[in-house]
Amino acid sequence: MRNLLTCIITLWVTTTIAQNKQLVYGVEEIPQSLLLNPGSKVPQKMHFGIPFLSQFHLNAGSSGVSVYDIFGNSNVDINTRIRNKIFEMKNTDFFTATQQLDLINFGWRAENEIYFSGGIYQEFDFILYFPRDLAILAWEGNRDYLDYEFDLGEVSTTGDFMTVYHFGANKQIKDNLTVGVRAKLYSSMFSYRSTNNRGTFVTRLGDGSTNIYEHIVQNANVTLETSGYASLRELDGASQVTSKILGRAFFGGNIGIGVDIGATYDINDNWTASASVLDVGAVFHSKDVETYRATGTYTLNGIELIFPPLSDGESTFPYYEDLEDEIEREIPIDTLNNSYTQLRPVKVNSGITYKFGRVVGKGEECDCRNMGGGIDRNQSVGFQLYSIFRPKAPQMAGTLFYYRRFTDYLSAKATYTADSYSFSNVGLGVAADIGKLNFYIAADNLLRYGNLAKAKSVSLQLGFNIKFDEE
Repeated sequence: MRNLLTCIITLWVTTTIAQNKQLVYGVEEIPQSLLLNPGSKVPQKMHFGIPFLSQFHLNAGSSGVSVYDIFGNSNVDINTRIRNKIFEMKNTDFFTATQQLDLINFGWRAENEIYFSGGIYQEFDFILYFPRDLAILAWEGNRDYLDYEFDLGEVSTTGDFMTVYHFGANKQIKDNLTVGVRAKLYSSMFSYRSTNNRGTFVTRLGDGSTNIYEHIVQNANVTLETSGYASLRELDGASQVTSKILGRAFFGGNIGIGVDIGATYDINDNWTASASVLDVGAVFHSKDVETYRATGTYTLNGIELIFPPLSDGESTFPYYEDLEDEIEREIPIDTLNNSYTQLRPVKVNSGITYKFGRVVGKGEECDCRNMGGGIDRNQSVGFQLYSIFRPKAPQMAGTLFYYRRFTDYLSAKATYTADSYSFSNVGLGVAADIGKLNFYIAADNLLRYGNLAKAKSVSLQLGFNIKFDEE
C-alpha cells in the first residue's frame, strides 16, 4: 500500500494543472483575449487563427506539494518526506488540470460595428482534493488511530473532456463602454464526478466475544457518476478508444449550453475597468451514463490482527484485500443508469488599469487604435482578480501587472500573481505583429525556471493568428 501511495503522489505532483490566464487577459493585441472577456476592446478589423496553432494553453501546479518536496536532493529518506507532506497538507489542498487547444478561431467587424467571433476548442478540466484522512490510513495503517473517524467525505473530484463550439458578439455601445456576449455549445466526450460524499471508517476496541477490534463503516454514501466511460470498457486497444472518444467531439456525446458575458468601461482618460463571467452553463449527461453508489453501515469483526505499522519490505496488502472483500459483500456497489446534469466551473475575471506614457498611434500622436473613450497609451499598470468556482470552495488569484507597448508591432506584459499555489509567481507575456502574422507567447513562475521541480505551478500559452488592422 505504501508503494501504491508513493506512485499516486508521484503522478499528482508531476501532472497537475491550473486555469488562470492572467498574462493574456486584457491584452487587446491578442485576439484570444476575447475568450477571457467577450467585452474586451477589439483593435483589429478581422482575424483568423491558424488551425490548431491559434491557442495552446497548459498550466501545471498543485497547492500543497511540489516535485522537489518529494524528489529533491535531501538527506531525508523519501518515505519520510512523503509522510511529512501527508501530515502537512490539508483536505482543502487540491490538484487541478486544465488544457485548451484551439481548433478554429475567427472574427470580423461587420458594417454595424459589431465584432463577431467564433470557433471551436478542445478542453480538459480536472480537480482532485487531497483526501488527507484516507492518505493517512493508507500510509500509517490504523493501529495508532483507535476511535479516530477517518472521513470518507474527503473524496471529492471531477473531470471533463469536451469540445466547445462558441460564437460571440462585441460592440462599443458608448464612447467609454464596450460590451460582449458569447454563446457556447459543449459536446462532452468523457466526464466523471464524485462530490458530496459522506461516511466514516473507525476502528474501536470490541467486546472481546468475537475479535479484539471492530472496524466500522458508518453512514457511508459514496457516489461516482460517469459519462462516456461504460462503452469504452469493451473496446480493444487504444486506437478504438481514441476513435470512439473523437467521434463524440462532433455532437456525438452529451450536449450542454453556456454563456460568457463581459464589459470594458473607461472611467476617464487614464483609468479603465473590466470584468467578465465565463462558462455560466451546464452539460446534460444522458448517453452512456453509469453511476456507482455505495451506501450503508457495517461492522467488521473478521480480521483478527490490527494493521501494524510497516517495516522495510512489509506490505499491508493482505489486510486491505480482506477488508475490501468483506466490505464489498456487505456494502455492495450499485450500478445505476440515471441521467445527471453537471454545472460548468464558472470563472470570474476583473481588472482595473491605469494608463500612462505616450499616446499610441501608427507614426503620429493620436488614439488611432482606440475606437473612442479613454486615450490609448503605451504603458499601463493595474490589478486583476480571478476566481473559479469549485466543489469545496472558489479558488482565487490576485495579479499586479505592468504593460508596455514598445512599438506599433511589439508589446509585453509582466505580472506578479499570488494564489493558492504560491506568493512568488512572476510571469511575462509578449505579443508581436509581423506583417499580418500575430504571435504571442506567455509563461509564468519564471523565478522557478532554474529548477522547475520547485515550482508548484508552471504555465505556458502561445498562439499564431492572421490579423487585419483597422485602416
